[in-house]
Amino acid sequence: MIRRTLTTALLALGLTMGVAASAAKAAGDKWGKYEVEDRRSGYTYMTPETQSMQDDMLQNPAGLWLDRGQELWSKKEGDAGKACASCHNDAAKTMKGVATRYPVYVEKLGKLENIEQRINRCRTENMKAKAWKWESDELLGMTIYVNNQSYGMPVNVSIDGPAIPFFNKGKEFYYQPRGQLDMACKQCHEDQAGNMIRANLLSEGQVNGFPTYRLNWQKPGSMHRRFRGCNSMVRSTPYGYGSDEYNNLELYVTWRGRGLPVETPAVRN
Repeated sequence: MIRRTLTTALLALGLTMGVAASAAKAAGDKWGKYEVEDRRSGYTYMTPETQSMQDDMLQNPAGLWLDRGQELWSKKEGDAGKACASCHNDAAKTMKGVATRYPVYVEKLGKLENIEQRINRCRTENMKAKAWKWESDELLGMTIYVNNQSYGMPVNVSIDGPAIPFFNKGKEFYYQPRGQLDMACKQCHEDQAGNMIRANLLSEGQVNGFPTYRLNWQKPGSMHRRFRGCNSMVRSTPYGYGSDEYNNLELYVTWRGRGLPVETPAVRN
């Protein structure tokens, strides 16, 4: 395969260089809690209308899934006759802070586990219930509900100890060109953040709002759905939902947004 230069690849994706919509803000303008050091939440790249949609839960379309997760929290399922609440009681207390630290290394698995996988492991091991399918309304709803209990808390994943090799693999994935367009994650979300790609404004690719309601999806989606979409856009074969490759990448990109607040459920284009 003939390797394309970055310029050619960006043109192939229809990237239009120019002043970003958010650049209308004065230089040096601060974004409050949505900016930590040199890191900015995707919230700061959205239009005021989209920001308003996220801010008001009565307008936030992901509120339906948040409500669904709350209902499921107390619903007994499986042969054990248990609900999430049977073990974890009040989610506002027991789930507070959980979203800030996932994915985590699990010794019995010998690898990383993210929130969706932890929820399903609770179902199969403790509730003796069937695992929910990835991207199902049930798993999205419960993940949104669990993550929402940490709303506003700063992301703070561990990349020390046994997590080190998985973090390094995720970082390698982020910087490795792939697909027919021979592009890496960093070429959009580091090199071109703030510029336009077709009709969309490229952000830093921060993931502190997942599962996120995307307007072009017309529903919430997981971080791994977004990874798969990005891989497809550069004409690379996506990995499976919950794959080790995407869990490693999830740890790295979550660390990139360290200190940014949990925004689940965020609203993005």
